[in-house]
Amino acid sequence: MGRKRERASGFGLLPRMEARPHAGSDKVTYRYHPLGGKPINLGQDKRAAIQKVLDLNGASNDAGTIDELWRAYQTMPQWKRLGERTKTDYAEYSVKLLEVMGKVSARLIRPADIARYLRVERAAAPVRANREIALLSNLMTVAVERGDIDVNPCKQVKRNLERPRTEAPDPDTFDAFIAWLNTQGPQRKVIAMMAEFAAAAGSRRIEFLHLTLPQIDSQAQTIRLMRAKQHGGAVRVESVSITEKMEDLVRRLRALPRPDECLHVFTTRDGNPYTDDGFASTWQRAMASALKDKVIPRRFTFHDLRAYYTTQHKVQYGTLPELHADAKTTARVYDRSRVSARKGL
Repeated sequence: MGRKRERASGFGLLPRMEARPHAGSDKVTYRYHPLGGKPINLGQDKRAAIQKVLDLNGASNDAGTIDELWRAYQTMPQWKRLGERTKTDYAEYSVKLLEVMGKVSARLIRPADIARYLRVERAAAPVRANREIALLSNLMTVAVERGDIDVNPCKQVKRNLERPRTEAPDPDTFDAFIAWLNTQGPQRKVIAMMAEFAAAAGSRRIEFLHLTLPQIDSQAQTIRLMRAKQHGGAVRVESVSITEKMEDLVRRLRALPRPDECLHVFTTRDGNPYTDDGFASTWQRAMASALKDKVIPRRFTFHDLRAYYTTQHKVQYGTLPELHADAKTTARVYDRSRVSARKGL
């Protein structure tokens, strides 16, 4: 069919496409040979030519596009293995990604396009852009496995530089914030106890948002939680010891008003467990009010309390807590000590 694809411009074309170099020129014209029909001129733009062929073959109803790959990804086993929070995050990351690339065929996306998305399209949100391209990489892996493309272009581009957070509230700031929350309404008192729990146990919010009373075993002096990020199919349970300080918090948690049939520890005014979004909005409002009232000098995130726990654990016990399978991850992400102490000889 037609002449041989002797130039680089002829590679990566769809079946029955042809690249026709112009004699004595660098220009190339693309044609498509439909079955039983005359060749169709596609112009000199390779990417546009490929899209025209997709349109001609009915693929424009988005087969092979990022939109279609996103839908396909959500039906696959690798999606089903993800945690609910990760699925929610990916759904959020998909919004801007699909807005920019949704209608584009995976075959047409080059490493240069990925770099442009990271550095230009999403220059104002470099960290979020990294997350969005991580999702795109998963979608491109689906395309590779289906045979749509040969190489995942996302793996050929460096992500934007991310600087880990270096701040964590100091004990005086944290204590002042908790004391202030306890002067507010009933729901902010619940938020205060959740903050105390995070600071004393080092758990992620998602791990204890739906904590139940049976998980608090005062006889064994432990609180049993399920680690949110499981790896390799193994289930990791976390057992947090109830210290003297934690015992006081547990006593106050048990005394919180809740419906008789309710076993959840942290509940809204309606007696229901908090949703992640509901808690986040309540926390943000409380943080804004505390800043306005000059209770705290600067904003900190709820996740910073995990760093607070890590840092204070190191101060109190001389070692980092076991938060990750690799202790280096804990040290890199959560240890925010300002002083490094070591023994002299």
